[in-house]
Amino acid sequence: MPPSHASTSDSKPAASSGGVQSLERAFDLLERMADAGGEVGLSELSASSGLPLPTIHRLMRTLVVCGYVRQQPNRRYALGPRLIRLGESAARLLGTWARPYLARLVEETGETANMALLDGDEIVYVAQVPSKHSMRMFTEVGRRVLPHSTGVGKALLAHTPPDEVRALLARTGMPAATEKTITTPDGFLDALDQVRRVGYAVDDNEQEIGVRCLAVSVPDSPTSAAISISGPAGRVTEAATERIVPILQQAAKELSDALASSGPAG
Repeated sequence: MPPSHASTSDSKPAASSGGVQSLERAFDLLERMADAGGEVGLSELSASSGLPLPTIHRLMRTLVVCGYVRQQPNRRYALGPRLIRLGESAARLLGTWARPYLARLVEETGETANMALLDGDEIVYVAQVPSKHSMRMFTEVGRRVLPHSTGVGKALLAHTPPDEVRALLARTGMPAATEKTITTPDGFLDALDQVRRVGYAVDDNEQEIGVRCLAVSVPDSPTSAAISISGPAGRVTEAATERIVPILQQAAKELSDALASSGPAG
């Protein structure tokens, strides 16, 4: 973004990209708001973006009129409800893009493949390709679960600062889905440390008895995303894990490359 002393008008084409500068600035402000938790003051935006207050005020007023930002009674600005529809549509599209990679995971591992996103404090499943086995796992697309009892939740939170993880767990609680569910913040942070060490996450009968799940995050995804395979614990064994994890990691890398190029693989 240009420094605060820039004298260009908001509508001047951005020299760096050939785009419209005011649009680039508006989207930058929206992303900064999201990074700050969804609610900020103008002075905070000015400090983080380097833009002058009058420029930020004009952009924010436009976003308010369009419904993408709303002004709170305390004069601070919050992300607006119209972004929800955009986010939901983008999530569905992301799931559509992921399906060829999930289908290949099913072919190569024999187990059900899933894609999930971190949406606020919850995990939401946005795509699934089922296993061809008669005994297979099924998770409804759109289903929401808490992160602490899932492999995708561990994969998505593995690189989140510990204090932020503790804050999330304090908000959601850590109810036990099974007798093997991790129910303490320290235990969950230990599990995240294990994910960082080995490069993948495991749900070992923690969400549902008899089900084992392996998950990895999608690197450099525009939103926090993870892919996983899930199946009966009798099939997704330790030996199978050694074979499946490299396949998962390769699929995540290829999906990441496809997202970076703004489209699905051909």
